[in-house]
Amino acid sequence: MRRAGETLLEVAARFLSSFPRPATLLVAVSGGSDSLGLLLALKSCLSSGRHPGLSLHACTVDHALRTGSAEEARWVGALCARHGIAHSIRRWDGDKPATGVQAAARAARYDLLCAAAAEIGADAVLTGHTADDQRETIAMRTTRASEGVGLSGMAGAVLLSGRFWLVRPLLCVRRAEIRSFLASAGEGWLEDPSNANPRFERVRVRMERDGGAAPEATDRLALSVRAAAFLDRCAQAPQPHLFRLEPAMLDEAIGDPAVWRGLLLLAATAGGRVHPVERAAAERLRAFVGSGILSRLTAGRVVFDRRRDGLFLYRERRGLAAIEVPAGETAVWDGRFRVANRWDRPLVVMPGDPAGSRLSGPARRAAKAAPFACFDDGSPVSEGWPALTPLVAPYARFLPGFDLPLAQVLARLAGCDPFPLPPNE
Repeated sequence: MRRAGETLLEVAARFLSSFPRPATLLVAVSGGSDSLGLLLALKSCLSSGRHPGLSLHACTVDHALRTGSAEEARWVGALCARHGIAHSIRRWDGDKPATGVQAAARAARYDLLCAAAAEIGADAVLTGHTADDQRETIAMRTTRASEGVGLSGMAGAVLLSGRFWLVRPLLCVRRAEIRSFLASAGEGWLEDPSNANPRFERVRVRMERDGGAAPEATDRLALSVRAAAFLDRCAQAPQPHLFRLEPAMLDEAIGDPAVWRGLLLLAATAGGRVHPVERAAAERLRAFVGSGILSRLTAGRVVFDRRRDGLFLYRERRGLAAIEVPAGETAVWDGRFRVANRWDRPLVVMPGDPAGSRLSGPARRAAKAAPFACFDDGSPVSEGWPALTPLVAPYARFLPGFDLPLAQVLARLAGCDPFPLPPNE
């Protein structure tokens, strides 16, 4: 929360003071006013000597989508050199999709920033998203806010690929203030022509709502805490790949939108899906859960098995395939497990744990969709070798900070390590 009367430099200084020392900060700089304003405000604060133990680096991602993008990246590099800031350029090479290019570019940008952060040992990646961006994000989500989520804006921190926290220090600062800061320092910036292209939703929202009031955002953290508390209290994992919900608690899940969303994300974890089931499937599931009928229903690759002793969730057997992981490489199987092959020969992962034949009921059914690893000649993998690491699919690549309480409970139930906390908390 910004303090009354606080300037951009004071916001930057307070942000720097929140980090434990030593720390290395990587700023994503496109050349636009927002990211340049963030970078130069942080540099000014560090130059004061009041924040020892912090180092600043910059990275520009060249998406190679426009003529001149490489030259723009070099322009940012020259500006950084003038200010004594280490700078690197990462390029998005390869074929670009014909549709959904902005989403693909965003995913590529985050992957490239993570690679740059790993190279320098960064403790956080910083971006220059502003209060204007926040306002537009909330407006865009007005028409598609899913039940239990509300009109959430961008999170102040997001965990990328379970490893690097991306932090947005300027969500409380308006773009006009940043540009005034740059102008007073005699600095210019680059204008991205896509910011004026009405083909993109954010541009249309900006044009339609310019000057208007933004909708009020919902407190997503409070919703996440409520869902986490329910799952912590009412969900168990009797064995790997199998979840159970207390039957007496299911009415609470149906009646509370936040808790219902938690249940749907537990199902997404069971099914290895990034997103919960679509609205129509969720409504069928709600009717099934509310009916109390002892039966089974399949939705989103997950079997919901209602028995007297609980509602069991496990991956359906259909649609599972074997994969081969070459020596020394890593792959993801079924969205549920990361496979690290550290041997010198190929590893095969397939559905069907042989130990499941000794089980019964939901446990036996769940085992049929559980992973089994062996070498390409069929010989077993050394017992106890951690080749398979479970994943929480909805948050494996992108975890908003306000969903961290819920993600931590899902990680515990799935048998994952806890997600790391933001570095400045």
